[in-house]
Amino acid sequence: MLEREDVDPNHADKRGGTPLRWAASEGHEGVVKLLLERKDIDPSHPDNDGGTPLRRAASMGHEGVVRLLLEQQDVDPNYPDKDDRTPLLWAVNKGHERVVKLLLDREDVDPNRPGKDDRSPLSWAAGEGYEGVVRLLLEREDVDPNRPDKDDGTPLWWAVIQGHEGVVKLLLERENIDPNHPDKYDGSPLIWAAIRGQEGVVKLFLEREDVDPNCPDKHSVTPLSYAAILRHGRIVQLLQARRSLQTPDVLLPHCL
Repeated sequence: MLEREDVDPNHADKRGGTPLRWAASEGHEGVVKLLLERKDIDPSHPDNDGGTPLRRAASMGHEGVVRLLLEQQDVDPNYPDKDDRTPLLWAVNKGHERVVKLLLDREDVDPNRPGKDDRSPLSWAAGEGYEGVVRLLLEREDVDPNRPDKDDGTPLWWAVIQGHEGVVKLLLERENIDPNHPDKYDGSPLIWAAIRGQEGVVKLFLEREDVDPNCPDKHSVTPLSYAAILRHGRIVQLLQARRSLQTPDVLLPHCL
């Protein structure tokens, strides 16, 4: 059928889905290969949601299909959908580590490009606790480990908020990480770790000399004050053990 010249391989249905889009989405590698052999095929034709065949394959974790599409010279690996999410962002969000690696092996893939919510791929990987994906992203020298979202939440902040200690450790091993970057409420990652009683995370932060254990939030409440208010005794001890720690502020329960 594909050998007939009057067959349109790019014909789209009501959803904007072409035969290639559907084959890619379903992971039909053999069919994708056949379609891509057509000289008149459009490998980047987006559907009504702005999803290209590559975006669909990446989001579903179809590694073989992604590889075939990336071999096409006219495929844009950074093409965003209607929510400004790229194939990389979708692969990261779904935790498809092998697909993430394929995309990051491309020098022209932007590893920092955020979606409409302003969260970068690293932010999503950190927030979801995908340690393998975080490692892959951090291997790229052009990845910004401190890129904040619209609420000033960094990847490190997200890892703390979601309680992913392994990811926190990976990020804090980076020399260029900012461990004190506050969110829109001036709450540092250490403050949030103290509030949530994350003893292991607090230990990781205090191992870094550039962490400020006295950094208060917008209510002038420090990590030690929060730990004391919430009766996280072990964290109180850890914070007090820092020689640079000054006398804590007056406890302000109404700031919680």
